[in-house]
Amino acid sequence: MMLTEAFAERRCTIEAYFDRTALEAWKRLTSDAPVGRIRATVRAGRDRMRGLLLGWLPVDLRGARVLDAGCGTGSFSFELARRGAEVIGVDVSASLIDIARSRRPSDIAARPVEFRCGDMLDPSLGRFDFVVAMDSLIHYETRDAIAALALLGARTESQILTTVAPRTPILAAMHTIGRVFPRGNRAPAIVPADIRKLQRRIQAEPALAGWRLGPNERVMSGFYMSHALSLVRG
Repeated sequence: MMLTEAFAERRCTIEAYFDRTALEAWKRLTSDAPVGRIRATVRAGRDRMRGLLLGWLPVDLRGARVLDAGCGTGSFSFELARRGAEVIGVDVSASLIDIARSRRPSDIAARPVEFRCGDMLDPSLGRFDFVVAMDSLIHYETRDAIAALALLGARTESQILTTVAPRTPILAAMHTIGRVFPRGNRAPAIVPADIRKLQRRIQAEPALAGWRLGPNERVMSGFYMSHALSLVRG
């Protein structure tokens, strides 16, 4: 299954958004700095989702190589390192990668955590035991999201954790509201997915034949809505 041209176009849009339009807002959102009520719900939702995904991973990751695909400012990478993993954090935004490098906590100073600006699907990154792609595929059409999972799956030994935007009336209303803002102020569109149909398509995808669906769970917190999926090898 091949990625479409739309995937590369959307990736460029996301890169420009986080490097220019939203950099300061995202830097603040992913810190402990005070934020407004709406962004506070997003921050709380992301914290809950991170905790959920961490709960699906082994507590002891010593000896494991883990890819944080779309790592942003590095919060998930740091938690993986605390569990002993060798972590590669990748993001298309050079600015977010700079922030991640600057935020490296002192308690993981000796741990192998590497941040790279680039494509999370780049095969030169090598093989991994686990891959986490939290809110990294929510901007892509379902066909491209599944193709991306297949590419990641070809280089992953044990488990892939990802999230998608669930198709709900509330999310549709938010999209409608978002369209009234000037184009330059809009975030890259989130592509809602019918979760059951998505799961069936994953199960039917030949390139993912060696994988089975594991736990799945939704996190809703004000303006944050995301659905976590687990793919397990074997």
